[in-house]
Amino acid sequence: MSIGAVEAARNILTRLHDVMASRSHAQAKLNTVVEVIGECLDSEVCSIYLLREGMLELFATRGLAQEAVHVTRMAVGEGLVGTIAEDIESLNLAEATAHPDFSYRPETGEEKFHSFAGVPIVRRERAVGVLSVQHVEPRRYDDIEVEALQTVAMVLAELITNADLIDEVDVLSASGGQTGPEQLRGLTLVKGLASGVAVYHQPRITIEHVVAEDTEAERQRVILAFDKMREQIERMASQAEFGVGGEHEEVLATYKMFAYDEGWTRRINEAIDSGLTAEAAIERVQQRTRMRMRQIDDPLLADRMHDLEDLSNRLLRIVSGQLGTAATMGLRNDAILIARNLGPAELLEYDRRRLKGVILEEGSLTSHVVIVARAMGVPVLGRVRGLRGKVRDGELLLLDSDQATVTIRPSAGLIEAFEGRFARNRERQAVYAALRDVVPVSADGKRIAVMINAGLRDDLANLSLTGADGIGLFRTEFQFLVSATLPARERQTRLYRDVLEAAGNKPVLFRTVDIGGDKTLPYLRHDDGDSEENPAMGWRALRVALERDGLLKAQARALLEAAPDRTLNVMFPMVSEPWEFDAAKAVFDGQLAFLRRRKKRVPEAIRYGVMLEVPALAEQLDLIAPKIQFLSIGTNDLTQFLFAADRSNPKLAERYDWLSPAILRFLRRVVRTLDGQPIDITVCGEMGGRQLEALALIGVGIERLSITPASVGPIKALIGKLEVAAIRAAMEEWLAAPPVSMREALTSWATERGIVLD
Repeated sequence: MSIGAVEAARNILTRLHDVMASRSHAQAKLNTVVEVIGECLDSEVCSIYLLREGMLELFATRGLAQEAVHVTRMAVGEGLVGTIAEDIESLNLAEATAHPDFSYRPETGEEKFHSFAGVPIVRRERAVGVLSVQHVEPRRYDDIEVEALQTVAMVLAELITNADLIDEVDVLSASGGQTGPEQLRGLTLVKGLASGVAVYHQPRITIEHVVAEDTEAERQRVILAFDKMREQIERMASQAEFGVGGEHEEVLATYKMFAYDEGWTRRINEAIDSGLTAEAAIERVQQRTRMRMRQIDDPLLADRMHDLEDLSNRLLRIVSGQLGTAATMGLRNDAILIARNLGPAELLEYDRRRLKGVILEEGSLTSHVVIVARAMGVPVLGRVRGLRGKVRDGELLLLDSDQATVTIRPSAGLIEAFEGRFARNRERQAVYAALRDVVPVSADGKRIAVMINAGLRDDLANLSLTGADGIGLFRTEFQFLVSATLPARERQTRLYRDVLEAAGNKPVLFRTVDIGGDKTLPYLRHDDGDSEENPAMGWRALRVALERDGLLKAQARALLEAAPDRTLNVMFPMVSEPWEFDAAKAVFDGQLAFLRRRKKRVPEAIRYGVMLEVPALAEQLDLIAPKIQFLSIGTNDLTQFLFAADRSNPKLAERYDWLSPAILRFLRRVVRTLDGQPIDITVCGEMGGRQLEALALIGVGIERLSITPASVGPIKALIGKLEVAAIRAAMEEWLAAPPVSMREALTSWATERGIVLD
């Protein structure tokens, strides 16, 4: 902002301060405002248009016909004023009639005025009105005049809000008349249905005062806020407490760049010089950034501007003292949480009794928060764009992550239909819950083991709630994902001991830490710091543990100390060759010998197993079989490796089919290779938790499943109605000569036998 703009804005704001403080009614204040602006800018016309009943109405004017006040109205997007409100952009024209959106209104008497400049009056990122000036002489307004108008528009937004000149319906009308139901689409990250009020993870900051009493005091507030924000960012870099993800370092580097950017601080200080409070100055600069963002086509630049937006919000929270997330303030009602992105630790801060669902503006299938949310049973919808411009705090949302949609402002009919689906789901869950004590035995007497996947201490209650046979996969990395630093060995030991005690006589299969790749830990990076082009097939899981042997040694000792005088089941992830298993087991053998030398109590027996996720291991099963007691097939990774289809890429979702003959033939070959050997074969993951896919798995010889707790009931119900011999005979025929659709063939087979699938 130039010196001229600062002086012009300060002059206007000084006079408007007295206007706003006066006891006159709102209309009289607006009438005075247009006179003040007109005089200070030496403008022949100054007009204010505000939203009323979804239309932009002329509320006050200096220079146009007074008879047009409260008479001239236009829709958002209509005429120059409507275009400004729709685009939330300023216009500066030497000849107004030359603009393609010009719309002549004869009742205003504006035909003699040629030049036109207008700026949006913005509240909560929506245009609620327009401030415009006009001259007879054809000329473009100076930038300092337009900047002064933009600053004054902020003050008008406060006056308008305090005077209740518009209501929320009017505000929503500004975004295209969206006052009725609207459905937004996204990407299903965790399936499920949920209803609740919208709650923003980072609550919106309410700016209560716009005009400064003491500009020097406001400047000091901004300086202190910048200092505090920079300290936070430096602490993030050193302690790695800022989020998670492969782009961690890049994000922090961008944040640092903006935090120390002199141009940004200068613009905020100039806005303060014009007469704004610290909060209003930050918001004023932020508004300008948003306008620039709308004009950016380059996705990389747009991302950087989003980073600046995030940083502006952080600075605004610091300077206003409105710190904390919705979690720290507590949820009062059933809530659907909205965030740009979340870390797993942030999600775990929320009251699970109130948190019903999560909507992310970004998010991916492999993000850590999704792993935790799935374990918590909280549906998550990701990649829903433009939420902040459409959803208000406290607004009712219907989240249908099964169909990848969220409904805003639902009608009574939509709510009733949604509640009907909810009720049917609850009825089904009640039927499944009644199967808790039922042993999963097929109609022809085949016992199928049904276990659960877990990773959090709270998951342990699901063992008794579902009647599962044990924990077929305990993901030890959860403890690492939600920690800002590497968990101490003693802390790991406590968790593993608690898990074993809660499980009682039921088995628990502990998978050693599966981190790296897509599950990046900020405190555990490559030595060279390079990011991986294909993290799913990179430095992860057992590869990390063997290279960072101190990590595996600490975990080995923690597991051994947690299971004195009982059987310990240890599983190594992403084994691709037998030597990797040998190297990992050698670490456990070394720690076991260490404990015995010190006369420590150790497990009565240790059973070892591997995760079959890398197809290469299937070609060496004869070599590794004599060394293991169990094999767990991780279908998520295995499928993406077999198909060379990244499971986090939505464009490849259709190619990621668990019922492909290629997958089923592969699994059948694994079962046959190990047939007759004392090795438990288990399928871990989402595939085993779907009834149709579980039917196919049992058909190729799988007799052990480890699935999400919510899937135990449906799978038990399926097993009880199933004749295993019959489905295995059918699968033999289908895999010899695959049908056009294995999915349709399996569905028809089940229907003919009266097996109802969800």
